[in-house]
Amino acid sequence: MWGMPEMRILVLNCGSSTLKVRLLDSGSGAVLAIALVDRVGSGEGERSLRFAASLALPEVVERTATPNHGAAIEWLASHLPDRLTPDAIGHRVVHGGEAFVRPVLLTDTVIQELERLSRLAPLHNPAALSGIASARARFPALPQVAAFDTAFHASLPEHAYRYALPEPLYREHGVRRYGFHGLSHQYVSRRAAVMLGREDLRLVSLHLGNGCSAAAVRAGQCVDTSMGFTPLEGLVMGTRSGDLDPAVPLYLQRELGLTAEGVDRLLNRESGLAGLCGHADMREVEARAEAGDPMCRLALSIFCYRIRKYLGAYAAALGGLDAVIFTAGIGENSTRIRQEVCRGLEFLGVTVDPAANTAAGGGEREISAPSGVCKILVIPTNEEWVIAQETAVLLSA
Repeated sequence: MWGMPEMRILVLNCGSSTLKVRLLDSGSGAVLAIALVDRVGSGEGERSLRFAASLALPEVVERTATPNHGAAIEWLASHLPDRLTPDAIGHRVVHGGEAFVRPVLLTDTVIQELERLSRLAPLHNPAALSGIASARARFPALPQVAAFDTAFHASLPEHAYRYALPEPLYREHGVRRYGFHGLSHQYVSRRAAVMLGREDLRLVSLHLGNGCSAAAVRAGQCVDTSMGFTPLEGLVMGTRSGDLDPAVPLYLQRELGLTAEGVDRLLNRESGLAGLCGHADMREVEARAEAGDPMCRLALSIFCYRIRKYLGAYAAALGGLDAVIFTAGIGENSTRIRQEVCRGLEFLGVTVDPAANTAAGGGEREISAPSGVCKILVIPTNEEWVIAQETAVLLSA
């Protein structure tokens, strides 16, 4: 994609109870192996490892408990043949704060700073640090790099990342907008530049999955994004509320007696689509809406309306709009959501071609009508390739 050096990069994405793995050739982007270990730390689970067809290696699938990330990485290492020994390891880390605005070689000093940053991402960074510690112990000779989901948003101007709160809250406690899904927004915005043959694009990237975010990107630089201090801000998501009057949590604590932990659980795990209609999976919501379920229809309307508002706002922030990108599970697969999000935006030059939107097949494609001034693109995201490439570039440099 960017003329990267060819290295075998093992990309590790550690969630609180999962380990997602890809082994990639950083030059070609070829996926050599994919692994998933789920329900880490529970009494049951599944571990799977599949190889590229060209390698003619049998897949490994086991239903068994995995007590921790160290055990997951040890299992992975024991099943990788010698000819697939990686040259380096790249780790996805959700939060880099203001300290890490680009990929960084993992050293003891860097890890200490990441531990300090865990206060900003208590649900995400500790799992990544657990995976980093285990990978360094299992592969002590390999260079290891951290790539950050917040880094792409480091280019936000101060007027976009600051909240209207007392200055000490920012200076002393880091309360500001950081943004997330940066690896995905970075990938699809670069692919859009390649597809359209232009670097000076004004575009809005819509990462729509169980977690959802929008990013306003000008000439490859992010100038605003919908997620903020945490991934809770912004669009409606599978279980997250998105934008909310800040007085609502205070009201819930006062009137319903909810604790801070209870409010956190409500807004992050029990709201969004799940809170509106009882279903967090968009496929289920769409099917039930099609069958006439009024709450699922309402959930779809709220979901799309929030995205449409952000599209209009970001067109204003960018001073115009050259392209809209749909990516991630919902963005890549839901023809209904893409059509509904773009409905009524013809005044911005955003017009969907119904036939292109509903055409079978995946991959990168344009779905805008010939009359539309703004291009509408569907681009499957590939965060792992970004991590692999940036790991290779950093180590080559």
